[in-house]
Amino acid sequence: MLAVPLNVNVLRTLEEGVGPTALPDLRRAIGHPPVTTMRSYLRRLVELGLIRRHREDDFPGSVSYVITPRGERLLAVGEVVQVWLRSAPEGEMEIGSTASKSAIKALVDGWSTGLVRALAARPLGLTELNRVIPQVSYPTLERRLTAMRQVGLIEPERQGNGRVTRCEVTDWLRHAVAPLTAGVGWECTCIPDQTPAPGRIDAEAAFLLAVPVLELPADVHGVCRLAVEFRRGSEIDFAGVTMRVSEGRVESCVSRIDGKPDAWATGGVLDWFRWMRELDGHRIDIGGDPSIANAVADAMRAGFLASSGK
Repeated sequence: MLAVPLNVNVLRTLEEGVGPTALPDLRRAIGHPPVTTMRSYLRRLVELGLIRRHREDDFPGSVSYVITPRGERLLAVGEVVQVWLRSAPEGEMEIGSTASKSAIKALVDGWSTGLVRALAARPLGLTELNRVIPQVSYPTLERRLTAMRQVGLIEPERQGNGRVTRCEVTDWLRHAVAPLTAGVGWECTCIPDQTPAPGRIDAEAAFLLAVPVLELPADVHGVCRLAVEFRRGSEIDFAGVTMRVSEGRVESCVSRIDGKPDAWATGGVLDWFRWMRELDGHRIDIGGDPSIANAVADAMRAGFLASSGK
C-alpha cells in the first residue's frame, strides 16, 4: 500500500483535512489523477478499511471520504518507512515518490520470495540462490536481484574470490528491519484475516539482518539466543538465531536455536513488536546471564527505535 504514491497522497490529504473531503476536492489536492484511476484506488482503500465513504444527502450522487483510525495507523508505519528512505545510499527519498516506490517494491518482493532471508545468512550468487529457492523461477530471481541491487539493498560481495559474483546485503537493507516489522505489526493488528501470518522465514530474516549491526558494550561476552514463538492451534514452534559475542562484537549469527546459550529472549510476534516499540502488554521472556541478555535486548530496542526515528 505504501509503495503506491496515490495511496499515500490520498491518506495524507485526508489526514490533514478536517472532516469528510469531497471527491473533486480530493482529486484537486493530489494533482487531478484520472477519475477512473482515482475511483479504483479509493475503492480498494475503502475495502481495506483505511478510509470511509460518505454519501452527501444534499447533493445526490456526490460522495466524500474520511480517513479511519486504521488508515492513520498505516500512515504511522509510513513515518517509519520515511525515516528509512531518507538514509538511502543514493540519497534521500520521499515516501510517495517514484523512487520510493521502486525501493519499497524491491524490498517487499525480495522479502516475499525469500531472497532477503537467504542473503542475510551469507553472500550468494544467482545460481546458488536458484538452488536455495527452487520454488521461484530463475528469471524471476534475476529480475528481483537486479531490482534490489539498483536501489541499494544489496551489493557485490566485498571479499569475493573473483570466480563467482555473489551479492551481500547492505547496511541499508539491515536497517529495513524497522519498517518491515512496523508493517508486520500493522498487518497483524489491523488486517489479520487478509494477510498471511508471519512465519519461521520472516523471524530468521529479521534477526539475521538486525543482529550484525547491534551496538553492544565492549564488556559483553557469550552466546545469546533470540527466538519467536509461533502457535498453530495446539502446536508451538520456535524460530530465530543464536549469536556469539566477544568484547561487544558479534562474531557469528546463525539460524539455529538448539544448544544451551548463556542468555536468551523469547516471545510471540506481537510480543516482540510491542516490546521493541516500548508498548505495554508484551510477554518477552528474557533469561540467563543478565549482563548478556539485557545488553542484547537493550541494543535490539535501541537499534529499532533509532531506525524508526524515535
